[in-house]
Amino acid sequence: MSLKKGHEVTLKIEGAAFKGKGIGKVDGMAVFVSGTMPGDEVRTRIIKRKKNFREGKLLEIVSPSPDRIKPVCQHANVCGGCSWQHVPYEKQLEYKTQQVTDHIRRIGGLDTPVLNALGSESELYYRNKMEYSVSSRRWLTEEEIKSEEFVDDSGFAAGLHAPGRFDKILNLNECHLQRTESFQILDFVRTYCLEHDIEPFNTFDKTGYLRHVMIRTVHHTEDFMVNLVTFKDEPETIKKLSNALLEAFPIITTILNNVNDQISPTSVGRFEHVVYGPGFIRDKIGDFEFKIHPNAFFQTNTAQAEKLYKIARDYAELEDGDVVYDLYCGVGTLSLFMSQKASKVVGIELVEVAVENAKFNAIENSVENVSFIKGDMKDVFTPEIVEEFGAPDVLITDPPRAGMHPDVVARLCELKVPRMVYVSCESSTMARDLKILSEVYDILEIQPVDMFPQTYHVEAVAKLRLKKNA
Repeated sequence: MSLKKGHEVTLKIEGAAFKGKGIGKVDGMAVFVSGTMPGDEVRTRIIKRKKNFREGKLLEIVSPSPDRIKPVCQHANVCGGCSWQHVPYEKQLEYKTQQVTDHIRRIGGLDTPVLNALGSESELYYRNKMEYSVSSRRWLTEEEIKSEEFVDDSGFAAGLHAPGRFDKILNLNECHLQRTESFQILDFVRTYCLEHDIEPFNTFDKTGYLRHVMIRTVHHTEDFMVNLVTFKDEPETIKKLSNALLEAFPIITTILNNVNDQISPTSVGRFEHVVYGPGFIRDKIGDFEFKIHPNAFFQTNTAQAEKLYKIARDYAELEDGDVVYDLYCGVGTLSLFMSQKASKVVGIELVEVAVENAKFNAIENSVENVSFIKGDMKDVFTPEIVEEFGAPDVLITDPPRAGMHPDVVARLCELKVPRMVYVSCESSTMARDLKILSEVYDILEIQPVDMFPQTYHVEAVAKLRLKKNA
């Protein structure tokens, strides 16, 4: 069978791979289908034809997997936020462990033990940040599209972007990613705007007012932030909306208005007003407290971040007098976490605003044995830096999804730091880097950590030790 684009086939889903899609085979050709899981028998239409595989659109579940469950949320099948709600959580962890193992074996060529993925205590309502979008263009449901009657897609849509669409918003009736007050606030804002003729932003005409409703909550304190992102600066409009919000939701401790009057769809405004409260919230990771502004980076699942950091610290096996270098240190959360047991920690980060935030976090927590440097990873280990801060005993690397630049990997192989910990948000690129590092390091163990239940994403931490003959 040629499996041309547009062909419809029935197949058995045998595994979970490729961004959480189920995988089946027809005449030996792999077919990836979203919304499926191992054990499903499905009817699918081929929508992409590649040399070595095909992608299909799910048309019908002919026979469901015995493990399949009913999603909690009515939007689970169309919203990109929770693509695995039909998969029991214990199976999600199993598939994530398999995913990391497959990457380490197939891409890395390593037989390193991969431990079972560490699950999250909260399978739902775990995110401390939600960025809802607002638009005049609503994503139509499957039933609406099939309807013979004309269906208007205009109006006031508030929710999340439909997968693959920058201009269409899935108008949410519920959301289970953040605590329940989060969706209630979104619903309140949507209703208020409709009742008061406040227009949503129009992506094409560049008209309207409200663009985003960002909500940040915390794990260890009672702080609660609402950030209203608008296209225009109208203080009186935002003040009235904020007063209504505060009356309906007294849990809110601060409200901000980011004004983004540019074409860019970002929720970061060109300028910002603090409407109510201090303009920030506070949360903790371990013993350290962080002041979180609306656009600052902070780990999205606080409880799991603490587990991840503890694993990284355990893998570092810190000893008295150790000098730790933390590459891609961001705003310094992991650097501070390491500082309790290290003699000195040097955080290195390319993004200037992150470095400034990291320095501020160190001052706020009265940590004096941490230094932060702005610089490119492949250039930073100059003799002058090593002379100033000392040769590293431990190196932590937590690169972005793309992994480390080849020059950085080569430099680490040259440095031969005795102990290394690799923290990754993308196990395929980690496996690629570990394959090269394994020439100099023994890759002893890898621990996957589930930061994002109901999705296919998984973090992983690898423990490396310099080979005796290196």
